Amino acid sequence: MAQHFLLSPAAKTLSLVKVMRMSEEEARTAFRKIRWTETEGEPICPECGCVDHYDLKTRQVYKCKGCNKQFSITSGTIFHGRKLHVRDILAAIAIFINGAKGYSALQLSRDLSVDYKTAFVLLHKVRESIETARDAGALSGDVEVDGAYFGGYVKPANEIKDRKDRRKKVNQSGKRQSVIVARERGGRTLTYVASTEADGVAHVAANVAKGSTVHADEASHWDRLAAYFPIKRINHKEAYSKDGACTNQAESFFSRLRRAEIGTHHHIAGKYLSAYAAEMAWREDNNRVANGFQFAMVMGAVSAAEKSAKWCGYWQQKD
Repeated sequence: MAQHFLLSPAAKTLSLVKVMRMSEEEARTAFRKIRWTETEGEPICPECGCVDHYDLKTRQVYKCKGCNKQFSITSGTIFHGRKLHVRDILAAIAIFINGAKGYSALQLSRDLSVDYKTAFVLLHKVRESIETARDAGALSGDVEVDGAYFGGYVKPANEIKDRKDRRKKVNQSGKRQSVIVARERGGRTLTYVASTEADGVAHVAANVAKGSTVHADEASHWDRLAAYFPIKRINHKEAYSKDGACTNQAESFFSRLRRAEIGTHHHIAGKYLSAYAAEMAWREDNNRVANGFQFAMVMGAVSAAEKSAKWCGYWQQKD
C-alpha cells in the first residue's frame, strides 16, 4: 500500500526545533527578508515608501529619513502593534502549520506560555492573512458543490417525556448555519457561510465559470444550477459515485472541518465559522505541499497582509 504523504520525508521540511533555537535577532532578520524581499531585508517605511532610515538605539524601531515617522518590522502588517517577540510569532505559525486538523488557541497558549486571549487573536490573524492571500477568481472545470450545517446545538431534556423533535424549526435555536463549499477538482476550494444550504446556489452561480460542469447531490435546491451550468447529480441513497457524478472531494473538505470541530476546537460556530472554513479550505488545497513550503506561504501572507480592522485591539473593542 502506498505511503500516506504526511508520513513521507517529503512532507517534513519544517523543523519547529530550529525555529525555537533561533535568537530574537535571527528571527527579526528572517522576518525582514520575507517582508522586504525587494531590498533584501532593508526596511521600507510603510508610510512614504522611503528606504533611508535611522536605527534607534533605545528601541527596536526605525525612523524614516523622509517623513520622520517611526516604524517597526511589523508596522502596517497583520501583526501591527504586536507585543510578542518575533521568534514567538514564527514559532506560533510553525505550530499552526503542523496541525493537520487545525490548532486550538488554548493549546497554543500552553505551548508558548502566553495568555489565551493572545493566542486566540494571533491564530485568527493568521487565518485572516491566509484568506486574504488566497487566489481569487472563478472556479472552472469539474466543480463539486455541497453544504453542511454547524452550530445551533440544542441540548435534549433529561426525561424522555420532556424531549422535543429537534429536527423541527420551532424547536431549534436559530443559531445553526450552513457552510457551502465549491471545490474544483485538482484546484481551489471556495467556502461560503449562510443561513441555509439553499442560499449557496447564488454564491455558486457567481463563483463558477461558465462552461464548467457542476457536481451536486440530490438536494432539490441545486436544481436551479441547471440554468447556468451542465450539471451531474448523485443520489447518496443509491451510491457515492455513479456515472461520472460524485461529490467526494466536497465531502473530504467537510470531513476535515468536522474533525477540526470535534477533535480540536470543539466549537467553531457563530461569527467565526467562516474563518475556520476558509482555513480548512486552504489546508485541503495544500495537503500535498511540504510543511516547510506551507510555512513560507503563510509567512508571505502575514507579511503582506495589512493591519486588521477586526483583530487589532480585539479585546478592547466594544460590541
